[in-house]
Amino acid sequence: MKIGSVKIEKGIIAAPMAGVSDLPFRLLCARHGSEMQCMEMISAKAVTYHNKNTASLMITHPDEGTVSLQIFGNEPETMAEAVRMIQDNPYDILDVNMGCPVPKVVNNGEGSALMKDPVLAGHIIEALVRVSVKPVTVKIRSGFDPGHINACEIAHVAEEAGASAVTVHARTREQYYSGKADRKVIAEVKNHVKIPVIGNGDIDSAESAVEMMKETGCDAVMIGRALQGNPWLLDDIRTYMETGKHADAPSKEEIVDTILEHGRMLMEYKGEYIGIREMRKHTAWYTAGVHGSASFRGRINEMETYGELESAIRELFGVFP
Repeated sequence: MKIGSVKIEKGIIAAPMAGVSDLPFRLLCARHGSEMQCMEMISAKAVTYHNKNTASLMITHPDEGTVSLQIFGNEPETMAEAVRMIQDNPYDILDVNMGCPVPKVVNNGEGSALMKDPVLAGHIIEALVRVSVKPVTVKIRSGFDPGHINACEIAHVAEEAGASAVTVHARTREQYYSGKADRKVIAEVKNHVKIPVIGNGDIDSAESAVEMMKETGCDAVMIGRALQGNPWLLDDIRTYMETGKHADAPSKEEIVDTILEHGRMLMEYKGEYIGIREMRKHTAWYTAGVHGSASFRGRINEMETYGELESAIRELFGVFP
C-alpha cells in the first residue's frame, strides 16, 4: 500500500490514541512491528496559538519510522494555517480527525461531528491538501449514529477533495467503543473509493487482523486499544501474516524489561513527576490478568519514583537482576 509516496509493506499500523500514543509508546510500537506510528491528535487552534503543550505532542524520533500527525478542528482556514506552521516538522503524513467521539470535541463541531456535514468536511480536506506538502489522510467512523451510516459518502468526499487514504473505524460515534465493529461498512467503503482504505475496530489478535483484511479487502489494519500493555501483539500479527503461525509469547523477563524501559522513556520524555504518574495506567495494562495484579493495582497508584516501579514489577513477576 502507498499513501502518496509513503509505502506500507504489510499493512500494520498503530492507531492514534489520545493520552496513550505519546513518543515512548510509539517507539515501542515501531520496535514491535508497526509500520506507521500515529501521534495523539492536536488542535489546529492550539497550534495557531503556539500552545506549548501541543508543541510537546509533536516531538518525534527517527526510530519511529513513518509517522502520521493527526490534526482536528472545524475551520478550514484555521486548519490550513496550522498546517503551514508545522509542516516543516519531521512527520510523513497529515491525518484529519473526523472520528473522535469525545463530547467536548463533538460539541464544538469537531471530530466525528464533521460526519454530519459532508460539505464542511470536504472544504477542510481541500484546504489541507492545498497547503500540505505531505499526503493528507482522513480518519472517520461508520457514521454519527445508526440512522446516519455515511462512511461511504464521507470517504468519497475525501477522495474527491484530494485525500490519499481513509481510515474507517467501523463504529458510530454513538457507540464510542462499545458493541461490535461492523466490518461490512469497511468493505463498502473499499468498494466505493479507489484510494487506500485502512480498517479499524476490534482488532485484538493476529487472526482478527487477517480476517479484517480478507473480509473487507482493506489495504491495511489499524490496531488501537488492544496494544495497551501489549506491544507484542504487533509481533504476533506480523508473524501470522508472514507464516500463518503465532510468534512466541514474551517471557517474564521480556515483559519486565519492556515495562521498565517504557517507564524510563516516559520519565526521560516528561520528567519523573509526570512520567511515573502516566506510567501508572500503562503498568495496570501490562499487568492485567497476572496473578496478584488485582491487589497490585493499589500499589501502582502510589508509585512516585522509578525505583518503586522497578521494585514492584520485579516482585510481581518474580524477576530479579
